[in-house]
Amino acid sequence: MTTKEYIDIAEKNLLHTYNRYQIVLEKGDGVYLYDTDGKKYLDFAAGIAVFAFGYGNKVYNDALKEQIDKIIHTSNLYYNIPATVAAERLVKISGLDRVFFTNSGTEAIEGAVKTARRYAYDKDGTTDHEIIAMKHSFHGRSMGALSVTGNDKYQEPFKPLIGGVKFAEFNNLDSVKELVTDKTCAIILEPVQGEGGIYPATEEFIKGVRKICDENDILLIFDEIQCGMGRTGKMLAHEYYGVKPDVMTLAKALGCGIPVGAFLTTEKAAALKPGDHGTTYGGNPLATAAINAVLDLFENTDILSNVNEVSAYLESELDKLVDEFDCVKGRRGKGLMQGLILNKPANDVILKAMDEGLLVISAGAEVLRMVPPLIITKENVDEMITILRKALQ
Repeated sequence: MTTKEYIDIAEKNLLHTYNRYQIVLEKGDGVYLYDTDGKKYLDFAAGIAVFAFGYGNKVYNDALKEQIDKIIHTSNLYYNIPATVAAERLVKISGLDRVFFTNSGTEAIEGAVKTARRYAYDKDGTTDHEIIAMKHSFHGRSMGALSVTGNDKYQEPFKPLIGGVKFAEFNNLDSVKELVTDKTCAIILEPVQGEGGIYPATEEFIKGVRKICDENDILLIFDEIQCGMGRTGKMLAHEYYGVKPDVMTLAKALGCGIPVGAFLTTEKAAALKPGDHGTTYGGNPLATAAINAVLDLFENTDILSNVNEVSAYLESELDKLVDEFDCVKGRRGKGLMQGLILNKPANDVILKAMDEGLLVISAGAEVLRMVPPLIITKENVDEMITILRKALQ
């Protein structure tokens, strides 16, 4: 079939919740994707920060093939080996104590919110607790995750959402303090805001929020779904701040393409009891075999050194574009999670870049987001800059 025929069939049958770009991707190799017309694209989107080790990684693919031949699913009525191994490894990496595997980042947020509510309920037996989230945040589109997402555009058609959520200004500690009451059970934030425009938290803010939580017995929830798993140059973005959360969510690069997420808690915050929470597919052998393969790659390659070296080069090259083009107002980000701030619609540049063989995405209407596979090289950066320069012109 032709590209147009594939698109026509999809548009006829899929629920129209995405305004998809008019290409049909068929296969990938390393940091490149190919469409059904054979056109090659340098991928600086990585499936929205998912494919950390690129396409066609033999270690990853072989691990999944091996697991498929053993067993794919058992349910959580029984133990399975990959989930047991993955849980132990994530506990060691995170410094937290307990893991619950989910199917997605959104589900991980749901579990984190329920954990906070249950923790507070166990303390005083009431159900009128509050959560402080951040403006311009993004935590997912299910009703619970949407309730703590600080963007009215996403929320408005689906109100009323779950109650008791207040929104503070990101990186404004005073705005958080003003919202704290004796009913506050959790503060949730992204160490680096993603969809909201690629905003890293300041050290003062993160440490200040941790102090507020400690003083008031409030759970601190870090959403590391996009900024975690090596993307910023450390395994977890909050490592930069020397602050440990009570609850943390992971997904995206945790499975590198297999749908899987997790929320982790300290022993103190592990309030959920048998019957409080569950999932049919979460933590199944195939999904957690993917996690183990990803962790193997982190352990057996020097990928974090690559992220730090290449991201420094990427930042310097993007800064040159800031100086060169009037339409580029600035750059912000951390590691291989970078945003180029424009004074015109990002989608215009995205479309032109796509025509030239580069995939980038947006983070808000006027921010160009670059979240490539962590395996990219300086040569890939040069190729990207060459194409992006054409698109900006």
